[in-house]
Amino acid sequence: MATDTQPGSGGDRPLTQPSTRGSVDIATIFGIIGAAILIGTAIVLGGSPGSFIDWPSVLIVVGGTFGVVTACFSILDMMALFPTLGRTVFRSGLNAGEAAMQLLQLAQIARYRGVLAIQNYMPAVEDREMLRAGLAMVIDGTPGEDVERIMRREVQAIAQRQTRSVSILKKAAEIAPAMGLIGTLVGLVQMLANLDDPNSIGPSMAVALLTTFYGALLANVVFTPLASKMERNATEDMLLNQLYVMAASSIGRQENPRRLEMLFNTVLPPSERVDYFG
Repeated sequence: MATDTQPGSGGDRPLTQPSTRGSVDIATIFGIIGAAILIGTAIVLGGSPGSFIDWPSVLIVVGGTFGVVTACFSILDMMALFPTLGRTVFRSGLNAGEAAMQLLQLAQIARYRGVLAIQNYMPAVEDREMLRAGLAMVIDGTPGEDVERIMRREVQAIAQRQTRSVSILKKAAEIAPAMGLIGTLVGLVQMLANLDDPNSIGPSMAVALLTTFYGALLANVVFTPLASKMERNATEDMLLNQLYVMAASSIGRQENPRRLEMLFNTVLPPSERVDYFG
């Protein structure tokens, strides 16, 4: 990796790489699967686990929820949700404080060696699209004010997409119990319409009860936790993107990196504030 040996330039050591918190969100996997296992264990211990499987109930709740939520949004919104869910479960989060230290080092390099020197360090930020795009504009000579304006628009667009995905999951958490109630009414109607046939009462009662069970299970064990985790991840992404916008625009304006450090500490949580020049 490229290094800079000029004293005080910020490049006398390799570019700092922020640590990550792993590629799989263990809390999400453990929480949802753990809750499902506990519920399944209680069902098995109670006997007759097969009685909790009813395909008409599954069709009513799962199919109905998917259809109603799609009607509330759009096909494109639903298609965009699945990659977002994947990034929620398989996530490699960066430490914001360490990311700020890396950005300050880049700002110091640009201050002492010139903006074009950042080109040598672009491979180190290849996996962060927002930062890479901002630094590329700076290297191309885009004024700092324009860099900030363009990046903030992109940050806003990203936040809107994340908010839409969260809204889909929250809507699904609302609709699933309602579809369960609809299934309950369907089952009761079928049961009352066939009271003269004892063999039909059992299946109709199963639909009536299991749809409510499935709706509550999906809403509280799947949709609501995923929506909460997605909101949390969006907050972390917003913080990192704010740091990237501040760094790229500050470098573009050729400001003193000490001012950038002060700006970083206004948005970083107290436990992650930086002291690069201390």
